[in-house]
Amino acid sequence: MIEVEDVHFTYPSGVEALRGVSLTIRNGEFVAIMGENGAGKTTLVKHFNGLLKPTKGRVLVDGVETTKVSVATLARKVGFVFQNPDHQLFCETVEEEIAFALKNFGFSQDVIEKRVEWALNLLGLSQYRKTSPFMLSGGERKRVALASVLAWDPKILILDEPTIGQDYQQKEKLRQFILQMNAQKKTVIIVTHDVEFVAECNPRVVLMRGGKIVADGEARKVLTNPEILEQASLVPPQIAQIFLNLSDLGFPKEVIDVYEAREILLKTFRSREQ
Repeated sequence: MIEVEDVHFTYPSGVEALRGVSLTIRNGEFVAIMGENGAGKTTLVKHFNGLLKPTKGRVLVDGVETTKVSVATLARKVGFVFQNPDHQLFCETVEEEIAFALKNFGFSQDVIEKRVEWALNLLGLSQYRKTSPFMLSGGERKRVALASVLAWDPKILILDEPTIGQDYQQKEKLRQFILQMNAQKKTVIIVTHDVEFVAECNPRVVLMRGGKIVADGEARKVLTNPEILEQASLVPPQIAQIFLNLSDLGFPKEVIDVYEAREILLKTFRSREQ
């Protein structure tokens, strides 16, 4: 469990990035932290694995305050995939990249080989095992970064802007993967401003603006509230906009899922044909 208690954070430049944030993320939750650029999203999640320490307040991971343990210790249970994969890739081959952290964590060679093979297969990277990560596309490098984190099986997985640079097919694979990880009781946290992707995933949504949390709740409630979204410079997903416009005709407002929308429309058309 992650507990954030009245956290403030000011960068050395004097920029106050977090202003009194309090938040609890329970084990096994799937949470999307959303907001415009500069809202404090990435700054907040970097506190979860100790990359940043609060200027005021405290952050606890499984009851342990992050200021009292090393980043390396936290990394064993909190996996972080950066927005730019080049910030965490440095080995000569994909295979070596995935094995690197496993070696540092002291896994046996037998376990390392099995974990590397598993991660390569899971992310569809087997054909690139001997390839330099820097010869791959941006989307493929993101998958390498994700594989290198998943290999050590962290309890908590943080993905910073995972959909940037991904086409629709890649986003759908990512969505299925995230839901699979969450079904395995892993805590999954994504940082994003991609409302369409979040609508399809339907997680808990934490909305940020100016270093503060302005909304926290079910995706269908947050993403169908134009006034709240406007505070974070976001607009409702397309399906939500359609049903908000149809609400005067008796259609429900809190619809964000295309499959639910289809069922509602089919039911309406059938009832009118009778």
